[in-house]
Amino acid sequence: MTSHDRAPETTPPAVYTGEGDAWQPDTLSRGPWDPRAQHGGAPAALLAHIAECAAPGPGWQLARLTLELVRPVPVAPLVTRTQSQASRATVRVGIDLLAGDTVVARAHALLLKTSPLTLPTNLPAGDAPRELLPRPEDCTERLRIPGLPDGISFHQTAVESRLAQGDISQPGAGAAWFRLAVPLVRGVATSPAMRAAAAADFGNGLSWVLPPTDFLFSNADLSLNLFRVPEGEWIGLRASTEMHGDGAGLTVSHLYDTRGLIGLATQTLVVRERAAAA
Repeated sequence: MTSHDRAPETTPPAVYTGEGDAWQPDTLSRGPWDPRAQHGGAPAALLAHIAECAAPGPGWQLARLTLELVRPVPVAPLVTRTQSQASRATVRVGIDLLAGDTVVARAHALLLKTSPLTLPTNLPAGDAPRELLPRPEDCTERLRIPGLPDGISFHQTAVESRLAQGDISQPGAGAAWFRLAVPLVRGVATSPAMRAAAAADFGNGLSWVLPPTDFLFSNADLSLNLFRVPEGEWIGLRASTEMHGDGAGLTVSHLYDTRGLIGLATQTLVVRERAAAA
């Protein structure tokens, strides 16, 4: 067999290829606002992975991830710098994500040592909506946000979505399931926390209140809290967005797996008219 007769490449695509602290994003990382910039869910999941790698051994879970999107994260080579501080029950991790010499994102993560407990069965519930979402297999409509472009991207290609509640063609709160359709990092098993971080960044699109054809409402940050390790490949979001005429917005998303509530995510939105932002 000559070099011209080789079988085609069979390695499945991945959002990132890593070597040490260096990361090469694929076009699968692209976001909806600019084809040169990544969807926030892609670096969020990557930084969740890097935070989990700082655990001193098995038996730790990601309980919090706070991500500052300092600049648009480019679809270009990236480098991470990590610091961690561990105690008997916690690991605190700080991560900078750089494009060249420029910090484009910064994350702070908290890992907790798992400790199985026997809890009372009558614990009072919080005020988060706890009713189960319709199961993913019972949802068939794909999440297509009006006004966003087609093409290879994180939100349309790397992630599979199914609308669970609401009408995505109309503004307002909604619920949907999300599942990574490709590996997040080549050669690395995608963890539950990585899946949750990837899905958490979809809240502002899922619960849009302004038409994307006329307004930009990208998030400047993402805060994710998990009180339970997600089970299964699907992560559910029930999201709502509030905005004000001064250019700020807030999206709050409750996260679920098929068993029920697993955590909460918030996004601070930068709201601009497209004509003014051009």
